[in-house]
Amino acid sequence: MKTPPIVLASTSRYRRELLERLRLDFAVQAPRIDEAALPGEPPRSTAMRLALAKAQAVAAERPGTIVIGSDQVADVAGQAISKPGTHAAALAQLQSMQGRSIVFHTALAVVGADGALQVDEVPTEVRFRVLPEPRLDAYLRAEQPYDCAGAAKIEALGITLVEAVLSDDPTALVGLPLIRLTSMLAACGVALP
Repeated sequence: MKTPPIVLASTSRYRRELLERLRLDFAVQAPRIDEAALPGEPPRSTAMRLALAKAQAVAAERPGTIVIGSDQVADVAGQAISKPGTHAAALAQLQSMQGRSIVFHTALAVVGADGALQVDEVPTEVRFRVLPEPRLDAYLRAEQPYDCAGAAKIEALGITLVEAVLSDDPTALVGLPLIRLTSMLAACGVALP
C-alpha cells in the first residue's frame, strides 16, 4: 500500500530541517492561521490549540494527505514568551530568564489521510545561567535568534546560556518532537526504518 503524501504545516526552517532527519518525502505549506494566544489562555493550551489548528487548516486544503502541525510556546511562571523579533526584545527576554527554569511547550498534531487526529505535547524544562549583559549581547549579535521563542537557539550557540535541559525528546526544544512524531506517523501507516 502506498503511503499518502506528507505535508508539514509550517514555514519554520527549524521544523523542516528536523523532519528531513527522518528521510521522508514531504511538502511544506504555510497554515495561514491566527497564531495569537487567547485572553487568559495558558501557554501549554496555546501550543496545543495552535498545533492542531495548523494541521487542520492545511489538511482542509489538501485532503488525502498526512499533515503535521507543531507549535511551541515558552512558559515563564505561567506567562507566555513569544518570538522577540528585535535585538532589544531578545535581550530583555534573556535577562528575564536568567537563573530561572523555563518550560518550552512543544505541541504536535497529526491529521491522518483518513482525517484521524493525534495531538500531544512534549514539555522541555530549561534552566538558564546568570550571565553578564555583554555576554548576552554578544550571543545575540552572533546568532540573531529573533525568530526563536525566548531567543534561546539551543541547537547552536544558545547552548552556552543554559545549565540544564530536561526533556523526553531533545528535538522538542528545537521545535518538532521527532520521537513522538515517529509514533504518530507509524499510526498513520508511514514506514520508518
